[in-house]
Amino acid sequence: MNISVVVTVRNEERSIDALLASLCAQTLAPDEIVITDGGSTDATPAIIRQWIARGAPIRLVCCPGTNIAAGRNRAISAAAGKIIACTDAGVRLDPHWLERIVAPFEDGADVSMGFFVADAQSTFERALGATTLPDVDEIKPDRFVPSSRSIAYRRRAWAAVGGYPEWLDYCEDVVFDLALRKAGFRFAWVPDAIAYFRPRSSVRAFFRQYYLYARGDGKANLWPRRHAVRYLTYLTAPLVLVTGFWYKPAWLALALGAGVYLNRPYRRLARAMVGGLSRPGLARAAEGTSLVRKGWSGGALRTFLVALVLIPFLRGVGDVAKMIGYPAGVWWRIRWGRSGA
Repeated sequence: MNISVVVTVRNEERSIDALLASLCAQTLAPDEIVITDGGSTDATPAIIRQWIARGAPIRLVCCPGTNIAAGRNRAISAAAGKIIACTDAGVRLDPHWLERIVAPFEDGADVSMGFFVADAQSTFERALGATTLPDVDEIKPDRFVPSSRSIAYRRRAWAAVGGYPEWLDYCEDVVFDLALRKAGFRFAWVPDAIAYFRPRSSVRAFFRQYYLYARGDGKANLWPRRHAVRYLTYLTAPLVLVTGFWYKPAWLALALGAGVYLNRPYRRLARAMVGGLSRPGLARAAEGTSLVRKGWSGGALRTFLVALVLIPFLRGVGDVAKMIGYPAGVWWRIRWGRSGA
């Protein structure tokens, strides 16, 4: 197979070395790595050129002003491979990532779906990872919409659906995936093709991320029922809370609802604490990921307790960001006369 890895970057001087080091350490070396720079104003291009000077099989394509979708399309257009493996800046890849994610093409797959796990470097990031990133056993492969930080596909599949939608600045990979499914291409699920993804490191960055994701949903008319349920939930919860002053079982119902809502994040956090794997044999954790790899300590317990408190707060922040971002995207879609994805 002729394999091209494509990446888009912009102002990634802090993370680009880790990504390129992990790409150059793959057990299956790519034939080329094509990187589109969307107009970095920091040292990102210089760092990439240093890797090129050291002999890394990288081609840098500078396209100032392009968004992520356009950057991916430019990189793929410039690539020579019939198999395109796509990842993002801000991640580092398991050494077997490429070998595993391209293996299904030998059996006739058109799209290969990898996975990603939190590469947390602080208590806040650990809590955020548990809040936002699913464990592998939560994935239903026939419904999974893979992130383009860990995916591979045949070039002809990308061409058949017109590439990534350049009219979208966010959620472009979701629309791309849905187009591939609608076109009938064969998907393969490869849960041990792992990209380690660092969650946002501050509340402000997280709020902005989820605002933009939800705005993208609104622009593309994605998941309207899911967003409607969120609005209904946040409208209903205060009414149930007030009702509890007259009818105490309402508070019990509210507490049960909150427990159900927070169940998955707390389960993910507990698994991270004990270093447990969501599926036997899944190579998902980097060295040091488990808080208790060397046994419980005061620091580990403190981290766990702080994360317990942070998770409901972060759930709320993410929901507020989505509830503000989604109507902004809907308004954009109405204003520009688009019907969505």
